[in-house]
Amino acid sequence: MNVVTLIMRKKMFILIVVLMTISLIGIIAVQLYWINNALESKQEQFENDVLKSLGRAAERINEKETTVFRTKVRNFINKKGNPDSAEIKQFLIQEIDTTTQQKFTYGSTFLEENFNLPTEFLDNDSIIFKRFTGKKDYFKAKINTGIDGLFSSSDETRYSFTKDFLNLEEIQITEIFKDYNSRKPIHQRVSNTELNNTIKDELSKKNIHLDFKYGVYTKEGLATKLKSGYYTINTKDSYKYPLFYDAQGAIVGYDLYVTFPGKNELILSGISSILLLSLFFIFIIIVAFSSSLYQLIRQKKISEIKTDFINNMTHEFKTPIATINLAIDSIRNPKILGDNEKVLRYIQMIKDENKRMHSQVENVLRISRLEKNQIDLSKETIDLHDIIEDAISHVSLLAQDRKGKINVHFKAVVSEFPGNQFHLTNVVVNMLENAIKYSNGAPIINVYTESTNKFLVFKIKDNGIGMSKTVQKQVFDKFYREQKGNIHDVKGHGLGLAYVKEIVEKHHGTVFVESEKGEGSIFTVKLPLI
Repeated sequence: MNVVTLIMRKKMFILIVVLMTISLIGIIAVQLYWINNALESKQEQFENDVLKSLGRAAERINEKETTVFRTKVRNFINKKGNPDSAEIKQFLIQEIDTTTQQKFTYGSTFLEENFNLPTEFLDNDSIIFKRFTGKKDYFKAKINTGIDGLFSSSDETRYSFTKDFLNLEEIQITEIFKDYNSRKPIHQRVSNTELNNTIKDELSKKNIHLDFKYGVYTKEGLATKLKSGYYTINTKDSYKYPLFYDAQGAIVGYDLYVTFPGKNELILSGISSILLLSLFFIFIIIVAFSSSLYQLIRQKKISEIKTDFINNMTHEFKTPIATINLAIDSIRNPKILGDNEKVLRYIQMIKDENKRMHSQVENVLRISRLEKNQIDLSKETIDLHDIIEDAISHVSLLAQDRKGKINVHFKAVVSEFPGNQFHLTNVVVNMLENAIKYSNGAPIINVYTESTNKFLVFKIKDNGIGMSKTVQKQVFDKFYREQKGNIHDVKGHGLGLAYVKEIVEKHHGTVFVESEKGEGSIFTVKLPLI
């Protein structure tokens, strides 16, 4: 596969991921947009219902106050009967139509009665209430051409009716009512109980059964005694409506503020089913997208690891196979067959290369069996120091060949713990081989042990090339190997540390690495004593 094809595939993969991400963001954005619209619609509906209810409550309070006042005034006048003073006034207007020889006479008589309203209405003040009643007469007569110029009684027509000047009385009551309210404190005009019950009743008609708090304030923002407990204006969450207005509908003096602490819960409950369903589907979409993206990346990574592994395995097998073929060809040479020393040397070479290939295959199979839980990890009481010394004996020749050295620092007070000796020995061997493999020049390796009340800890420190933070996160992954240009610069298949992690975790322990690029690495293993 050429480089151009790899680049094209990588670009296609990135394009697919980008398109999937844009689609997901678009779907979620549209869903959230509709959810937000639904919430705003519910809030507007709630606000309209509340304002209508407050308007109706204010209207009821105004109507009741006006009716009660008018009834008091009229009842007092009717009950008192006789006015404090009275005066009769008359008006007369005559008009002659010369064309029809008719005379029109308009006469009006009305009675002005004055009543002093008692102080019970106006708080130590008084006012004169005027009641007007009258009689209106209308005469129509034909002019007599006789000498005496008298009216002809036979031609006279008279109309008469009595009129009560109700409009004047209404105007007076309205003016008195306005003056009366301007002087009277608001908490004497309506009680907290009446205001609370009226608001609650009107809200219930709109199916709003929430607890609420209210307060009445002047136009200047000053609080009155009409409020539910301790109340302060919250312009963001409060609903405002004028409480009193005059006969012409003009707003007078006071504003009613109402707040609903449980408003959000009510609004959300109205669309809770749709909201939960939308959020559930959004969650499913995100999970499905994340899973798909993870699988894509994972499959891509596995494909790359697989290709890398096959290349490395092929490379690792090519050398021993070529060596074995050369050794066989040499043995078949008649000159060599007669030389027993050379035959034995080539046979040993074949055996060593075969053992090397067998070891590599065994590493792969060992990981496979671990993943399938096919390895028997029978545990017994073992000594960590013995295991480390045994592992060092296995790799001592490799270290000596590189002119390196392995130092031990056994500081663990307790070194015995339950574990599998064979696999833990392989763990230490793999870690030591890894330290030797990634060291430049002569490897200097230090092995430390220590113990706590619950754990037995050992560390392997090397002076190798070290690794970056990114590499540290992947170093225990199966088939992972840090590359330095040439893919075959370091022998192995990236299985050693993966095997270490599997065995340590099956002993209920943990393994981690600390490293700096060019400063070496420290691998730490913590194993439970119990």
